[in-house]
Amino acid sequence: MIELKDLTKKYGDFKAVNDLNLSVNKGEVFGFIGPNGAGKTTTIKMMSGILEPTRGTVSIAGINMRDAPEKAKSKIGFIPDRPYLYEKLSGMEFLKFIADLYGVPEETFQASAYGILKDFSLADWADELVESYSHGMKQRLIMSAALLHDPEVIIVDEPMVGLDPAAIIMVKALFRKLAGNGVTIFMSTHTLKVAQDTCDRIGVINKGRLIAIGTTQELQRAANVSETNLEKVFLNLTNNISPS
Repeated sequence: MIELKDLTKKYGDFKAVNDLNLSVNKGEVFGFIGPNGAGKTTTIKMMSGILEPTRGTVSIAGINMRDAPEKAKSKIGFIPDRPYLYEKLSGMEFLKFIADLYGVPEETFQASAYGILKDFSLADWADELVESYSHGMKQRLIMSAALLHDPEVIIVDEPMVGLDPAAIIMVKALFRKLAGNGVTIFMSTHTLKVAQDTCDRIGVINKGRLIAIGTTQELQRAANVSETNLEKVFLNLTNNISPS
């Protein structure tokens, strides 16, 4: 469902992402972790068609992002780490704006928009201006908008930033439900507990290179860590810390 081949992004002589090769299957929740500056957000921007790769290809549902960017993007629901919103619109007006961008039919929008807001505990705020929303509410609104057109792939950068514990539990359950319905989720996160609890497989990127990939147990063996603790695995893989 997601295919990255030799994906590279250079800024002058600096390689932010270096020959990244990765496949993510249909219905899989894939976690993407790494230190600050490792290349996570750069990778996500290339996958989403926001940033042009220096070299390599991104394919979404078999569609090459470079050859058919609009068609590839139509398959994606993108959730950025920082919600950029039109704050003078109401929550429902913002959803309508996004629905129109994706060509969602009016009858489909009317049938689904309120239910999506309800799922994200925003129904009571549907007619309030976005400027009155808290940061967590804005993040939930962005997630609502990303689901309007029934995407086959969801690409999400730091989904839990600004969310309270109840919302985090809700979002984790939602991701697992979507994956169960065949939606592929690519999730970059610093919250290792979220990755451990939610993801089928996890990739570790460091200095622009994918240094490990697998289930939590497979990464545990690769890092020579006895306990199932993703934080210890992460530190060992990225810093070459010897296990105690």
